[in-house]
Amino acid sequence: MKRLSALVMTIALLLTCGLVQDVRSQKAVAVSKNEPLKVNLPIKKDSVKFAIIGDTGSGTDKQQQIADMMVRYKETFPFEFVLMMGDNLYGGDSAKDYQKKFESVYKPLLDAKLKFYATLGNHDEANQRLYEHFNMNGDEYYSFKKGNVTFYSLNSNYMDKKQVDWLEKELAKNNTEWKICFFHHPPYSSGKAHGSDTQLREVVEPIFIKNGVNVVFAGHEHFYERLKPQKGIYYFISGAGGKLRSGDVQTTQITAKAFDQDLSFMLIEIVDDQMHFQVISRSGKTVDSGVLTNPRKKMA
Repeated sequence: MKRLSALVMTIALLLTCGLVQDVRSQKAVAVSKNEPLKVNLPIKKDSVKFAIIGDTGSGTDKQQQIADMMVRYKETFPFEFVLMMGDNLYGGDSAKDYQKKFESVYKPLLDAKLKFYATLGNHDEANQRLYEHFNMNGDEYYSFKKGNVTFYSLNSNYMDKKQVDWLEKELAKNNTEWKICFFHHPPYSSGKAHGSDTQLREVVEPIFIKNGVNVVFAGHEHFYERLKPQKGIYYFISGAGGKLRSGDVQTTQITAKAFDQDLSFMLIEIVDDQMHFQVISRSGKTVDSGVLTNPRKKMA
């Protein structure tokens, strides 16, 4: 009995120190709450700083741990808003779903008046566009501008002619340095479960190329992947904000970097003609980082 009591006390101490997690987390997280977190981004005064999460709406302890890690990183890297890659709510969108799978999870960020900009995934109901904290203003696709960047949120579930016409018109009249599109289904992917959405790619890629889109972010695949530039455009997948498909990334010729061993999120900072990025796992470790030059600047 004494040995058992000592073991229980030891485990309790480790839990308190953050060196192991409750069995509900299903996987140990090895970073102490007191361990400093390393930010690889420049943190310039007038830059555009934001975070990216995808496929979040599980309402699990793991989703909460990713959210907690985002809060910790925000203390050092003051990102100003969050892009959501869709599948915002799995298994329903009642008031309780919004509360459990979004509001309570990201409460510290919402309390800090941080805005989340959502796109719709294949598990999302269209009426999410009306939810105030997703900032879609009732539209299934929309755009907004921050500094020298214009963001375009698309509904990749239904890429009909009306949306395509809107996208072409909006991109053509825009002369900002960075044009970033974000939506759920990835035009390029090395995932075994889904892979590249070639039908979507056939529709949107010519529009992106013609109108100078620099970067595309997607979700759907429950992992992180940075693709090699495709026809002058940078593509990323960030779909492990609440669910994970471990071991799903194949080794392909289009993959620059991938991570499918844990949940993750992204931090982005755009400074003039450079985009700095850092990808962080649930444990707080950096799994990818770097800096990319505006591809339109390269061609000039």
